[in-house]
Amino acid sequence: MQLKRLYIRGLRCLHEVDIQLSPGVNVFVGDNGAGKTSVLEAAFLLSHGRSFRSGHKDALTRRGDSRMELFAEVQARKDEAGHSKVGLGREGGRWEARVDGVDASLGDLVLHCPVVCFSPGSHALVSGAAEERRRFLDWGLFHVEHAFLPDWRRYQRALKQRNALLRSAHRHDDRLYQPWEHELAISGEAINHYRRTYVESLRQPLAAVVAALLPELGAVSLSYQQGWPEQQSLLEQLASARERDVVRGHTRHGIHRSDLGIAFEHAPGKEYFSRGQEKLVALSLYLAQCGQFKQVKDEWPVFCLDDLASELDDRHQQALWALLAEHDQQILVTGTHPPGGAGWPQTRMFHVEHGAVMSMEPLN
Repeated sequence: MQLKRLYIRGLRCLHEVDIQLSPGVNVFVGDNGAGKTSVLEAAFLLSHGRSFRSGHKDALTRRGDSRMELFAEVQARKDEAGHSKVGLGREGGRWEARVDGVDASLGDLVLHCPVVCFSPGSHALVSGAAEERRRFLDWGLFHVEHAFLPDWRRYQRALKQRNALLRSAHRHDDRLYQPWEHELAISGEAINHYRRTYVESLRQPLAAVVAALLPELGAVSLSYQQGWPEQQSLLEQLASARERDVVRGHTRHGIHRSDLGIAFEHAPGKEYFSRGQEKLVALSLYLAQCGQFKQVKDEWPVFCLDDLASELDDRHQQALWALLAEHDQQILVTGTHPPGGAGWPQTRMFHVEHGAVMSMEPLN
């Protein structure tokens, strides 16, 4: 998949830019604060319905503007007829999504625009809370398992209702819990199965990436913790934990408490990683996710690399570019200077300054 055109209006410091992208490598260079990251953020917003940067959502809209607008023309590489137009707007705290000129849900929007991004905050995938890793798994599942989203919505609705009941005046009436616990169990067990299968599918592409980027850590292994004791069904666990959940006021077991574990032969847990290794492990997971996406969908998602030179040393940058050179994948990368190793056909360079994006001569 590739973004042929990316139009941005009123996102952070970007006033109005219209970018014609190369199907290969797109390099955005400029000083700090020029707006480079906001270009990648626009692509990510269209793919996730949220930013990879921290801060309040109101900060997304450029100061002085009342509305933010994003638009992209998306082309499927394997099918020339697979062309779509996606748009996302925000005004007055409300999101508006459109696909091919028709109002759409955020779920419909992001399904058309798969984008994976490695940024300065990506180490949180390894060192941060389990929510980051659940989000990683669920984004991948959303794109490759069509039954996932209905079950996820069903689970979230039942979880909200059970948590409300745990804090209500009727919290000691066991009969009221049964329908919501049944819903949680049915949808939760299904999601648990999807996640386990997805983790298995990541093992092979992850091993290949790790061999190139982190050979010093040895063989890699993934584990999945489901969020309740393995010897019990989710329905049994919810019933047995009900009294303790009433005391806590929330549901303590379920797929909303699951986690992804990653270990290496010479680093058996994340506490053994340096900060640099945390970044490389996170990068490896994102690259493995791209590889799994390719296996299932027969095309690559767009891959974004924000401020690459500050995140990876020269040796690992060269190893990364060697990996990416093997893929027919569109890449968007930012930096204060062009990254080394990015010079092959279909490379386009852009200069970003004071919120404006200007196309420059190709690197080769």
